[in-house]
Parts: sequence; C-alpha cells; structure tokens
Amino acid sequence: MKLYEIEKEYADFQYPQSIIKAVELNLVDFEFWYFMDEEKVESRINGLKKRYPGRKLIPFARRDDCDDIACFEVGKGEAVQIIHDFASEGYEQREEYKNFWDWMKTAIDELISSEENMYDSEIKGYGNV
Repeated sequence: MKLYEIEKEYADFQYPQSIIKAVELNLVDFEFWYFMDEEKVESRINGLKKRYPGRKLIPFARRDDCDDIACFEVGKGEAVQIIHDFASEGYEQREEYKNFWDWMKTAIDELISSEENMYDSEIKGYGNV
C-alpha cells in the first residue's frame, strides 16, 4: 500500500506523519473503512473537484457500506473530514475529526463494536437451540 502522490494535485499539502506511519505498519483495512489505492484516490480527487469545487479534498479511505469517504482538506491542517460523496454541494460534510489518529480510533471502535455484536448474536442464537 502506498499513499497517492498528492503533490501532483496540491503542491501546498503534505500528508501528516500519522497516516504515513499507519501505512508503513499496513494499518489500512478496518472492515467498514479501508484505504483506497492510488488509482481510486486519483479518480475520487477528480470527481470531488467537480462535485465540490470550493473545497480541496484529499481522500484516503472509504466506507464500504455507504458513500462516505475520509479526507484531508488543504488549509485545514491534520483534521480529517468525513464527506458523504455524491451529496449535493453544501450537504456533503458528515463529520470532522481533530486528526488522523482520532479518525482511526473511531474506525477501530466501529470494527470492535460490530464484532462484539455479531458474537453476542451468535451466543444468543445458540441459547434457543
């Protein structure tokens, strides 16, 4: 896994060290959320520029069960924006995290919660046999 060479699009942006570290450790798939490969990122950037021309969004991950994507935004430091892609302009913003690590904690918590719920359902199902 390799991060998209963002300098091609936005020379004034650098990825935060936190996401570089996560990629180095191959922490890139959390079941619901997963990092996009370079080709998908490039395609999304081109689409985001058309759909939200007032924003300079740099997507890095997408959610598997909906159109949400996690992005950095030029001029907003290390904050992670959750964008509901394909929403009407002005209605795309879902959430904002202070930084990549805060976003990653939430992604992992969602994974753990899902696994716990599935385990609890399986246990309850066996009780009815």
